[in-house]
Amino acid sequence: MNSLLFSNKRKAIGFVAAWLLLIAAAAASVLFGLRSFDLATVIGAYTTFTGSDEQLIIRTSRVPRALTAAVIGCSLAISGVLLQAMTRNPLASPSILGVNAGAALAIVAMLYGYGAVFSFTELMWFGFIGAGITACLIFIIAMIGTGGMTPLKLILTGSALASFASSLNSLFMLISNETLESALYWLTGSVSNSNLNHTLQMLPYFSLAWVVSLFMCRSLNIMAMGDDVATGLGQRMAWMRVATIVVVVILAGGSVALAGPIGFIGIMVPHISRWLVGNDHRWVLPYSAVLGAAFLLLADLLSRFMLPSKEVPVGVTTAILGVFFVVVLVRRKTLA
Repeated sequence: MNSLLFSNKRKAIGFVAAWLLLIAAAAASVLFGLRSFDLATVIGAYTTFTGSDEQLIIRTSRVPRALTAAVIGCSLAISGVLLQAMTRNPLASPSILGVNAGAALAIVAMLYGYGAVFSFTELMWFGFIGAGITACLIFIIAMIGTGGMTPLKLILTGSALASFASSLNSLFMLISNETLESALYWLTGSVSNSNLNHTLQMLPYFSLAWVVSLFMCRSLNIMAMGDDVATGLGQRMAWMRVATIVVVVILAGGSVALAGPIGFIGIMVPHISRWLVGNDHRWVLPYSAVLGAAFLLLADLLSRFMLPSKEVPVGVTTAILGVFFVVVLVRRKTLA
C-alpha cells in the first residue's frame, strides 16, 4: 500500500495534525449537540460553578461523554492494529472476530442472572472474562485441522462465535423483560450515558495496554512477515500471540463494559493510518490511537444530528460508515 506521507518529517507533521484533529473533535463534542454551548460557558463550568443547567450538562454529560469516546476509540483502533498484524488479515478486528460479542454476552448473562444489582467493577471483569474466553476459543478452534491457523479460518470462526453469542444475547433478553430493558440500548453501542468515574476506573487498565502495545511495535513488524520469517529472526511467536491476545482482551473487554459493542473502528482506522504512513507499526499504531479517538468523537457528534430531536447510538453510526468503508476496500482490491 502506497503511503500518502513519505518521510519521517512528514509523518511527524501528520501526527501533529492528527492531534489537532483530536483536540478539535473533543472540543466540538463538548460544545455541540441538541443543546449547544459557547467556549466561555464550558470554561465557566469548571471555574465558577453555579449549578445551572448548562454547567450540569457540561460536567455530568458532555465532558464524560467526550473522554469516554476518545478512550474507547483509541482502544478499539489499537486492538484492530494488533489483530491485523498477528493474523495478517486486513479484516481482523474485535468486532469481526467476535471478541466484542463475547464480552457483550458475558455482561448480558450477568444482567440476566443478577438484574441491576451489580457494580461497575463486576461489569468490567465480566467484560474481560467474556472477551478472554472468546478470544481463546477462536484461536484454539482456528488452529484445529489441516494447515493450522489461517486468516480465513479465523474470520469464519470469529463470525460463527459472534453469531452464536448474539443468539444467546437475544435468548436472554427474550426470556427476561428486565434484561431486555437493561441491555437493548447498551447493545447498540452508546456513549450517551457515560459515567466519568467508570471511565477513570478503566483508565489505568487501558493505559497499561496502550504502553505495552507501543513496546510491541517492532515485534509486530516482524510478525507481519509471516511465522517462518519471524521465527528465523528470533521472534517468539507463541509469546507474542499471548501478549497480543491479553492486550486486545483488556482493550476490547473494557470498551464493551463502558459503552457496549461498537464495531468497525478496528477495521477502518488501521487502514487509514497505513494509507497515510505505510506499514511500519512504529507509526501505524500511534497514528491509529489518535485517529481512533478522533474518529469516535466525530462519529458520536454525527449521531446527535442524524435524526431531528433524537440521538442515534454511536454504534449505529460506526456500522453505517464501516459498511461503506469495507465496500470501498473491496472495490480498490486492497484485501488481496
